[in-house]
Amino acid sequence: MPPLIRAGALLVALTASISGASRAAADQKFSFGPGPAAPGWVRVAPGALYTQAQGYGFEPGSDATVVDRGGDDPERRLVLTGSHPFFFSVAEPEGNYTVTVLFGDPQGGSTTTVKSELRRLEVEELHTEPGRFATRTFTVNLRTPAFVPDGLVHLKPRERTGEAWDWDEKLTLEFNGEHPCVCSVTVAPAPLVPTVYLAGDSTVCDQPYEPFNSWGQMLPRFFGPGVAIANHAESGESLRSFIAEKRLAKLDTLMRTGDYLFIQFGHNDMKEHGEGVGAFTTYKADLERFVADARAHGATPVLVTSVSRRTFGPDGMIQNSFGDYIDAVRRVAKEQGVALIDLNAKSVALYEALGPEGAKALFPIVRGTIEGTHHDNYGSYEMAKCVVEGIKEDKLPLAGYLIGDTQPFNPSHPDPLGEFDVPPSPKATTEVPYGK
Repeated sequence: MPPLIRAGALLVALTASISGASRAAADQKFSFGPGPAAPGWVRVAPGALYTQAQGYGFEPGSDATVVDRGGDDPERRLVLTGSHPFFFSVAEPEGNYTVTVLFGDPQGGSTTTVKSELRRLEVEELHTEPGRFATRTFTVNLRTPAFVPDGLVHLKPRERTGEAWDWDEKLTLEFNGEHPCVCSVTVAPAPLVPTVYLAGDSTVCDQPYEPFNSWGQMLPRFFGPGVAIANHAESGESLRSFIAEKRLAKLDTLMRTGDYLFIQFGHNDMKEHGEGVGAFTTYKADLERFVADARAHGATPVLVTSVSRRTFGPDGMIQNSFGDYIDAVRRVAKEQGVALIDLNAKSVALYEALGPEGAKALFPIVRGTIEGTHHDNYGSYEMAKCVVEGIKEDKLPLAGYLIGDTQPFNPSHPDPLGEFDVPPSPKATTEVPYGK
C-alpha cells in the first residue's frame, strides 16, 4: 500500500491529470530485466521505483527479481518473479485501460494472481506448467477526484491516505500468488468499452486493507476485457452523503449510453434522522434521482438491495435489520421498471445455508471480534457471485461480457471454504471501515 500522501499534493496531481496536463494516453509496453528493449517496448529494471517524472516503476516494498532463463525468445527468456507480492505502476490519465499480461516460466511452473488498483481481483490463481505460457487481458478503470468544469469530489481522510491508489494518477497492478511469473505487461487505452459504475457503501467499495473486502472488488474477476468496472462506492456512504460529497455529480460527467449504474445503499441511510426522513420518503426519492440520472445519460440503472448483516435469531434464521429499506428498493424497481438484484435475499440464503457458525467464515475477525457487516475475501467473493447471478437472472446485456469459466451459482449451496484460494494482499489493519 502507498505511504501517506499529502492531500494538497494528491489533488494537484489529479487535477493536472483531468485537465490533460499529464502524460497523454497511449499504448505502453513493458518487459523486465537488464539490457536493451525491443523496438516499441520499455525495459524495466527490478529495482526501478515509480516516479511521476518517469511514468512507470515498482512501488516501495516490492520484492521482485528478474531471472534470465536464456534462449532466443526475447519476450520469454526474462521472467519477473518474487517470493512476496510486488506492485508495478504506470502513469495514465483518468479512463479505462486494457491490460495484457504474459505469464509463465521457460523452466518452471508458476501460479499468479493479479489485482489492480486497490485489490480489485482481475486474474485468479493462473497456473502455467514449466515451459508453458498464458496471456490474460482485462480492463481497469482509473479515476480522479476532479471533474469538469471545476468540480471536486469531497474525499474522506482515509481516501487521501490508505485509499489513495484509487484516486491517483497511475494504474497499479499487484502480482501475488504462490509463485508469480510475469514476462511482460501492456497497457492500452480502452475509451469505447462500456463501464459499470458502482455507487454504494462499505459493503461495495474497494477496501484498502486485509482482512476486509467487498463484492465490488471481486466483481472484475468475472468479466472479460470488453467491459470496465468503475467502483465509486465508499465506506460510510448513504444516498444523501453520496450526493453531498459530489460523487453523483462526478458520475454525471462520466456516464454515457451503454454504461450501467449499480446502486446499493441502505446500511447508513437507515441511521439518518430528521423530519420526513425514512425508507419510503427521502430514501425512495433519492433512489429515484439516481435512476433518473443514469437514464438521462443513456446508462442502465440497476438497483441492488442491501447485503444482509449477520443477524441470526434464536431460530437460526436471519432477522431483518433494515426495517422498510429493503422493500423501498424493491418498490422503486417495480414502479420505475428498473432491473433489480435482490442481494439481500441472496445473502440471507447464503448465510442460512452455512448456519450461524458456518457463516462466520464470511466475515473477518478484528480485535478478537467477528464482524457482522463487512466481509472478508471469501465472503465478498461469494457476494460477487450472487451479483453475477442477478445479472444473468435479469437478462442484462452485461451478462454477455462474463468470462467463460463463470459457473452457475446457487447461494443456498455456497462454495466450500476449503476450495477458496485467493491470496491476501500484504497490508492489513485492525481499523473497521466507516459505517456498520
